[in-house]
Amino acid sequence: MPNSLNISLINNASPGTIVYVYITGLAIQHSTRRVFVKGNGELYFPSNPSKILQPLEEDCAIVLGNDPKAPTVVTIPQIAGGRIWYSYDSPLIFLRNQGGPGGGAALVEPSVLNPTDPNNQVNFGFCEFTLDPAQLFANISYVDFVSGIPAGLTLKAKGGKVQHVSGMAVDGLDRVCQGLREQAKKDGWPWEKLIVMKKESDKVLRVLSPTHAGAAGVKFDGFFEPLVERAWRKYAQGFDGSHANGDKEENKEKDGKRHRLSALFQGFKDKGQSQSQQSNETETGCEMHIDTQTPMGILSGCIPKGKDELIIGGEAFSKPTTADILGCNSGPFTTGPSPKRNAIIPRLAAAFQRSCIADIMNHPSPPETFYCCEPTNHYCRIVHECNIDGKGYAFAYDDVQPDGGADQSGKVNSGDPEEFIVSIGGRGAYVGDIMP
Repeated sequence: MPNSLNISLINNASPGTIVYVYITGLAIQHSTRRVFVKGNGELYFPSNPSKILQPLEEDCAIVLGNDPKAPTVVTIPQIAGGRIWYSYDSPLIFLRNQGGPGGGAALVEPSVLNPTDPNNQVNFGFCEFTLDPAQLFANISYVDFVSGIPAGLTLKAKGGKVQHVSGMAVDGLDRVCQGLREQAKKDGWPWEKLIVMKKESDKVLRVLSPTHAGAAGVKFDGFFEPLVERAWRKYAQGFDGSHANGDKEENKEKDGKRHRLSALFQGFKDKGQSQSQQSNETETGCEMHIDTQTPMGILSGCIPKGKDELIIGGEAFSKPTTADILGCNSGPFTTGPSPKRNAIIPRLAAAFQRSCIADIMNHPSPPETFYCCEPTNHYCRIVHECNIDGKGYAFAYDDVQPDGGADQSGKVNSGDPEEFIVSIGGRGAYVGDIMP
């Protein structure tokens, strides 16, 4: 792994649009201090201020040229928790606070949730990356919001292998808004209220994730609870104790039940039957299987008779709320010291988020099982549909997939990266693992 890497920044925005870029992160080779990488490759380490909310001491904006065929190339050092920020026509404002890592400043980054943030009315977005001694890992993220600025990633390894994440086309945000408005008319939930308009304008600025619905003044309380109840009915047992060690005939019968339910689920998809029909067919007394994709292997789970907790591999999980499912980091999805529990949580949370928990018993399940029944996270569904290759982090554990399964998360990674390209603006967006 190199100590540094060149990033090519391409302006694919509409002609005449000024694109500002900022590269931030923790400098691994410099005591993990907060760092900005400037356009000439120089590193700026914000100093620890004497009081809060102080401006940067240097201008760190990288202004891209207008010719997509003439990228701006910037050399980055090894960085953890890196972000490549971009904005249209207005520079971003970063501020310094006291007590940052490595003796430097803490960084106040642009926020879409704070109405008093100086960047609140600026059209901006970011992609995420880490360049460490093991690899380059980068992804486009929609976990918090959908920006009005599409971005795509391309990574070429030294052996010649190319990975490409397309992102959205120029009209991607408009398509997301259309999908949310249509869904709100169908189910009555406030999906369209997640659309943030620019003040005193009819222009859409961004779309918030339902995780942050409160910032839009709306609630999704109670949304996922019917799915949770279906799952609890499905895995509730009519006898005491875990049945993972039951006799062979019992296990054989349950294996048959799993196969029948999988076939039933596929039949619903093939015939286009409604979710209400699907719900009426939900079986009970079933056994869940979580592939931890670790040496711990596959863990079985159920709700023992007389209990109200889902027991998976000896770990107990209470019923999650809608807030737990949307955020993936509270209630039963709170991580802790148990490696087993921490391996289960992403796969279990993803199964709830994708609404396949009550129809599929083996997890992680393949993409064709995602977002197929109600209630489901239509923000995630629509975001994936509006990325031209279907990829992008739409929730915290969107990288969960079966071994050998198709990636959903919009990531590129390599232990021997040679060329990394970030295309900003959406013009010329394409599908396929080829260079631009």
